Amino acid sequence: MSKNYAVARVQQYTKASIGKSERHIERKNQNYENMNVDLSQTPRNVHFQSCGDLTYNATLDKMIEEGAVSLRGLKPDAKLFDEMIFDVNTAYFEEHGGYEYACRFYEEVFRFAQKVYGPENILSAVMHADELNSALTEKLGYPVYHYHLHVVALPVVEKEVRYSKRCKDPELVGKVKEVIHQISHSKKWASQKVTDEDGKSHIIKSYSLLQDRFFEHMRDAGFEDFERGERGSIAQHLSVTEFKVKQEQQRLADITDEKLAAIDALDRLAEKEIQKQEALTKLEQQAKKAEKKLDSVVPVVQDAETFARNNISYFEDLIPEAGALESAKGYREHKIMPLVQKLKEKFLGLYRTILDLKKRLESLQKRLSKAERDRDHYKEQLEKEKEKSADLLEDARDLMRVKRALGPEKIDAVITVERDRDAARAAEQAELERQKKLARKRHERDAR
Repeated sequence: MSKNYAVARVQQYTKASIGKSERHIERKNQNYENMNVDLSQTPRNVHFQSCGDLTYNATLDKMIEEGAVSLRGLKPDAKLFDEMIFDVNTAYFEEHGGYEYACRFYEEVFRFAQKVYGPENILSAVMHADELNSALTEKLGYPVYHYHLHVVALPVVEKEVRYSKRCKDPELVGKVKEVIHQISHSKKWASQKVTDEDGKSHIIKSYSLLQDRFFEHMRDAGFEDFERGERGSIAQHLSVTEFKVKQEQQRLADITDEKLAAIDALDRLAEKEIQKQEALTKLEQQAKKAEKKLDSVVPVVQDAETFARNNISYFEDLIPEAGALESAKGYREHKIMPLVQKLKEKFLGLYRTILDLKKRLESLQKRLSKAERDRDHYKEQLEKEKEKSADLLEDARDLMRVKRALGPEKIDAVITVERDRDAARAAEQAELERQKKLARKRHERDAR
């Protein structure tokens, strides 16, 4: 019997990025990038904690409004949500009673999460029971589902706000003004410094401590036959297949990253296709409007030119006749010149109108030509994006075939180890940045 490993990992999200994870956890999508999600089994998912009709963001806003938590001092893009994912090999539950045992197991895991975050700070806790394990299903000959728990919580710490030197009462300076419940992932998951028996100091990563606490809690609660997720490696005694998996560990990790990148790219391409389709529709509407305007302007210009050609004789009929005793000079000055001036003004006005209409016609023709060029360009780009989407989707399917061929449990173990390493490196880097920031502040303070 192979070993069963219990693993807990933490992922962080901002207000802007939590939505995608929420749709997956709460099963709000119609389709999922994980091809093993069986929506017919979704009613078997178990909610130990829920936001009800509210979203995660709406629940957070409500807690802020009620004064339960505070975002004081945080940047707008700060990571406010923690997603804890608790996982054990699928075979472990099949060996101990299946679905019912998984429900009892993860109910106890939920109690552990309450101890970590506090019951009031947990927004959601869902046991997924609708993701098919293809390898065990083929091996055992009946549907086997992979049970795991998603917990979404707020990393809240108590922060003492003290009176500053600007306080008018000198006796209050430095004393506690109030205690707020501040959301802070870095403080919640700060690494700890310990001293061993030889007096040497060591930094223990917060996620390593989490694994220890999770394992100890479940053992104390009576759940056995599983091991703590190993620190940075997989099992040492390997079968031939497992040895090949270990040799290709880095390559599989890279493939997994490529798969995730491909899925993200597919999402982006889908959004681009929608945007380009909307832009194309808009351009076509503009082109139709321009054509309608052209249909209305062209007859006006043609009618104006026809009117000018056909009415020359009309103006000749308007020329007044000379009186019997009227001199040529008086006839010219008092009858012909005023009439010529009026005709001149009429023709100038008509000429300006024709020029204006011609300019409008030319402008509309240019806009129509540009709209048609843009439309053709977007159509061409849309076809290219569709081809890219098809290629990336096929790549994603190939990666799922690799996972099925080598066995999802081994691949999951590799991915879990790599994720833990990434998380540990990220936490270590965050701690280094925090220490550098504190050092800079101390230097600036000493300089003053």
